[in-house]
Amino acid sequence: MSPVLDAKDQELKTVSRKLRKMLNGQPVVVKNAAHLHGLAAGLKHGEVVIEGHSGDYLGVLNDGATITVKGDAGKYLADNMTRGRVLVEGNADYGAGQYCYGGTVVVKGNAGDFTATMNKGATIIIGGDVGSEAGTYMLAGDLVIVGDAGANLGNYLIRGNIYVGGEWASLGHNTRLEPLTEEDVHKLEGYFAEHGIQADAHGFHKLAPLSAKPFYK
Repeated sequence: MSPVLDAKDQELKTVSRKLRKMLNGQPVVVKNAAHLHGLAAGLKHGEVVIEGHSGDYLGVLNDGATITVKGDAGKYLADNMTRGRVLVEGNADYGAGQYCYGGTVVVKGNAGDFTATMNKGATIIIGGDVGSEAGTYMLAGDLVIVGDAGANLGNYLIRGNIYVGGEWASLGHNTRLEPLTEEDVHKLEGYFAEHGIQADAHGFHKLAPLSAKPFYK
């Protein structure tokens, strides 16, 4: 059986110290962690499973660990991640996957405003809807939205790809529609198969930047 860490009534510093000691090859299950903001920050290896909801800043600076949330995640999920995976079976709040350099973020439910802001190379997959300003200032990587998006989708998109299965309230500056290629469809099908997402890749829209230098005339 996987070791269990009960975080009830414990401070972040104490839980983080215990967690790092327990990461010795087996997944560590953490319970009652919704009050902890910054849990599993900066991990370079191991597997952490959060039973229930997590607090804000879960998995920030993740550099190789796999973190799974069996409930909802708070704000700024996986902020500044470089490697590894963060998987959320429920919803995520404001700012999921911001400033990520690499790795994979998967939210099976909905995500809030400013999801994937300044994504610099990560794969960020939202199985439901996202709020406004998703993909703002994206520099690289993929943002996949299976459902609908709010206003200013891809605002000032610089590089990278945004794939949307539903509709959007409005597109942001420097964003245009582009036809899906066979390579795009194959890539999306791979994402969906890997993460158990039921979606038809052929029905997605692809958004790309109008210019690689949107701030220059």
